[in-house]
Amino acid sequence: MEIATPRGPARVDLDHPDGRPRYLLVITTPRGPARVDLDHPDGRPRYLLVITHGAGGGVDAPDIDAVCGAALKEGAAVARVTQSYRVAGRKMPGAKTEPQDEAWRAVVEALTARPEFADVPLVLSGRSNGARVACRTAAGLGAAAVVALAFPLHPPGKPERSRAAELRAAGVPTLVVNGDRDPFGVPDAADATTLAVRPGERHDLAKDPGAVAGVVVEWVARHVA
Repeated sequence: MEIATPRGPARVDLDHPDGRPRYLLVITTPRGPARVDLDHPDGRPRYLLVITHGAGGGVDAPDIDAVCGAALKEGAAVARVTQSYRVAGRKMPGAKTEPQDEAWRAVVEALTARPEFADVPLVLSGRSNGARVACRTAAGLGAAAVVALAFPLHPPGKPERSRAAELRAAGVPTLVVNGDRDPFGVPDAADATTLAVRPGERHDLAKDPGAVAGVVVEWVARHVA
């Protein structure tokens, strides 16, 4: 798949006091273009974190923002993926999973083909619906691990429609971070390598995103980097 040229050699994010570069990439997928905000650490990345949003949210969600910032400080490269359906202006991905997975796989394969990520461990992540996508595709993409933020075990009020099989399908070390007040439910500890249940948090994990990020980077350091 094709990666468009960044807007200039680098777009410096002024929120980074050390001037780390941020590249804006547009990646062509079979389902239309996706947008990637790619941040590089100083030196060779310890791992590549590819992270995406929930069904109706964006990559600026508090938990995503906190995890990305913490991972960068730990020496990771971070790719925030705005999926093709959102770039196209649709609010929701649709009921069928394969179109979304197909586009996601194209983005991840394009990123991991970049020379700077040769032999760099890949960590796939997402919040809510994005966590489902990461779990469903992890094994096929050669991920070293998955970080699932607010994995939506079932639609609210419908526990009989469990998505636990998607979580188990990851096939690699998997961290799940959920709030104990999440109306989408909390997965069973047996279905993940590590289940971190945050007290007082709901589905948005916005009460203490810094603590969520701390759990994530510590776990990744032990299991991947």
